[in-house]
Amino acid sequence: MATVNQGPTSGLTPHLVILDNRAAEAIDFYKAAFGAEERVRMLADDGVRLMHAHLEINGASLMLNDDFPEYKGSGATPEGPPAGTVLHLQVDDADAWFDRAVAAGATVRMPLQDMFWGDRYGHVSDPFGHVWSIATPTKG
Repeated sequence: MATVNQGPTSGLTPHLVILDNRAAEAIDFYKAAFGAEERVRMLADDGVRLMHAHLEINGASLMLNDDFPEYKGSGATPEGPPAGTVLHLQVDDADAWFDRAVAAGATVRMPLQDMFWGDRYGHVSDPFGHVWSIATPTKG
């Protein structure tokens, strides 16, 4: 685990809020499922929750943290389950990445299949409610 703060590697970086104080568990899952490399992990003052973590997956940055309702201000609603977002992985071998994610505990939402637009493509859900698409261009 690195302690030097290295910034994101691209212009748009997903930043996930992990519910139920499971951010450390999410890091372990992303390592097993997607080959994530941990760049930074910072504990909050309570010594339990993660204030910030920076991972690299397939050459791109992903940041995450535990939920901190106390920092949202009065009248703020608690975070709900993730909805409406899909994190996309364009990879060298969709079958291998998909199978590794499922073996690590991801749930199949859309089986991997050859799509009309020219990708081998499918969806999995991670144990924290986030949806991931995995794709590789088909040989043609």
